[in-house]
Amino acid sequence: MSTLLLDKNAVQSMLNMADVINVVEEAFTVWGQGKGNMPAKSYLPVEHGDFRAMPAALPGCVSMKWVNAHPQNSSHNLPTVMAIVIYNDPETGYPLAVMDGTRITAYRTGATAAIASKYLARRDSRTLGIVGAGCQAYTQILAHAEVFGLEQINVFDISKVAMGRLIRSLPEFSVRECPLEEVATSDIICTLTPSRSPVIKKEWIVAGTHINAVGADAEGKEELDPSILREAMVVIDDPRQASTGGEINVPIRKGLFTIDEIYATLAEVVVGKKQGRTDSKIITIFDSTGIAIEDAAVAKLVFEKAQQIGGFPSVDFVGV
Repeated sequence: MSTLLLDKNAVQSMLNMADVINVVEEAFTVWGQGKGNMPAKSYLPVEHGDFRAMPAALPGCVSMKWVNAHPQNSSHNLPTVMAIVIYNDPETGYPLAVMDGTRITAYRTGATAAIASKYLARRDSRTLGIVGAGCQAYTQILAHAEVFGLEQINVFDISKVAMGRLIRSLPEFSVRECPLEEVATSDIICTLTPSRSPVIKKEWIVAGTHINAVGADAEGKEELDPSILREAMVVIDDPRQASTGGEINVPIRKGLFTIDEIYATLAEVVVGKKQGRTDSKIITIFDSTGIAIEDAAVAKLVFEKAQQIGGFPSVDFVGV
């Protein structure tokens, strides 16, 4: 036996957004049915960022992702987020593959937000607002385009260079640079920044908006005016992670929002235990911290495709 080694190019070649959305939605279905095992992610803060350990087991697969978040990495010409995924045989524990997790993280995060939008946004949503034009913006656009008939994508970033790069990378879409307050009037908004103070004001949000709050994924981060939460249907991915590191973590600590005000988890909505949007006028929010079942599902997809294609390098770590 040997362990497949799948670098960024190999993983990228096997990532199709439609497939990723399908397997991630199935993972939420299985998780919502009470199958699998997933502890909350473990954080290791260091001087310039942090590391997270993210294990998960779903029927037929086990994985562990080791991922960093270093906001100043652009000065080193490195991604803010980098990751490695170890994919194991659940029966024996044998390491079946070690693969690039950076692209898996980007694709599964975009896919999860689009799945949330599928259940929580208005079905006639045609405009997508992107706040933060980094790598995650690209996969958010790809994923939402799979679910909605997007006519316009409105983008804001404090960096003109980042906005220009994003627009050039997606010539097939109508993407335009907009002021922040105009982006906030989009039907669906995805906030993708590392901000530690609100960037979206309540007075900008119109009735019927859906927001995917993605950037707040560690203690102290927040992107939305807390008063938006109080008037919205708030859906989260995981109660433990969201309350300590998601969009709701700072409002909870300040007494501006409580755990009891959470409407549902995304898994509960996907399996039908809780309804998604039923009113075209309400504001809905998905607090996305990123959970390990998403990584496990996509790692399984990548591993199975690699097996079918063949020809990838491998190494015998165990020596049996």
